[in-house]
Amino acid sequence: MISHAVSSDGAKAGSTARSKAPVFVLGCGRSGTTLLYHMLLSAGGFAVYRAESNAINLLEPRFGDLSKPRNQERLLEAWYDSRLYSLSGLDKVQVKAQVMAECRNGGDFLRIIMELMARQQGAERWADCTPEHLLYLDRIKETIPEALIVHIIRDGRDVALSMEKGNWIRPVMRQPKQGLAVAGLYWEWIVGKGRRDGRKLGADYMEVHFEELVANPPRVLKEIGNFIDHDLDYARIREHGIGSVSEPNTSFKGESKDGAFNPVGRWKEKLAPDELRKFEGLVGRTLTELGYPLATKDLSLLESSKLESFRAVYRGYFNSKLWLKAKTPLAKLLVTKDLSWV
Repeated sequence: MISHAVSSDGAKAGSTARSKAPVFVLGCGRSGTTLLYHMLLSAGGFAVYRAESNAINLLEPRFGDLSKPRNQERLLEAWYDSRLYSLSGLDKVQVKAQVMAECRNGGDFLRIIMELMARQQGAERWADCTPEHLLYLDRIKETIPEALIVHIIRDGRDVALSMEKGNWIRPVMRQPKQGLAVAGLYWEWIVGKGRRDGRKLGADYMEVHFEELVANPPRVLKEIGNFIDHDLDYARIREHGIGSVSEPNTSFKGESKDGAFNPVGRWKEKLAPDELRKFEGLVGRTLTELGYPLATKDLSLLESSKLESFRAVYRGYFNSKLWLKAKTPLAKLLVTKDLSWV
């Protein structure tokens, strides 16, 4: 199920600008963003940067108004000490000179470092793959107006299993046994916000389902290639095989051996019946809306007041945390200065 708001004729119009535009491969964590991003890098023409930039979701909130030289210097100091810099292959002096002269916000910083990398590598364009940037589509388009957004969506049951195994989303209020449910609610929340904000972008926004990408990569990559005006030849992508194109990026180590790796529908074997009923009771409406059939046949579970209250608490928590991070000075407390972990 591929959805975007541009026709084949529309993709041709202004193709020169579109073929150079930055591409943002976004989605809930563990949804296949890295796989699709590495497919783009393997196709050629994109600057190769095997890291999540975190420019808009982390750097901008942490260091504030980037039109101020002191904030620019503080950002650069932290960035230089992180793998975000070491993986860039850039020269500190060159980066600093351009940041101090041109950077006014997180979008500027991202554009500066990615364009420097593209120029150094002889690439025509660049792409970003920071999953949480899905929450900042308005800011991305405000600071990088030509940006094209590819939102990759995966079955929330598989996403939640992977996130719980990696301890990505931790329950609050001392609920240690609720990890799977909370991961599912986070998936529903971030995917829903990304879709609502993405629809406002018209022809610059596209949705792709992970399951379709895995099942029929040539067809799906052709659709994406038409959208971003770039040749995504699957044979060439497999030949170059950057990153997870050759080595699956999975939370379930060992499944990729002996041809046993299958990331689709893992929940059918790993979720106990009670877990599955509760999970689908929480996010079943969204799964159905996205085209994922439910295993639970008793639809009355979707109306459980207890589950709805649990859902409302976490939606409020996610919304409040995002608002505090994006709109208030508390961002500096919510976002760590230490970038060594990213």
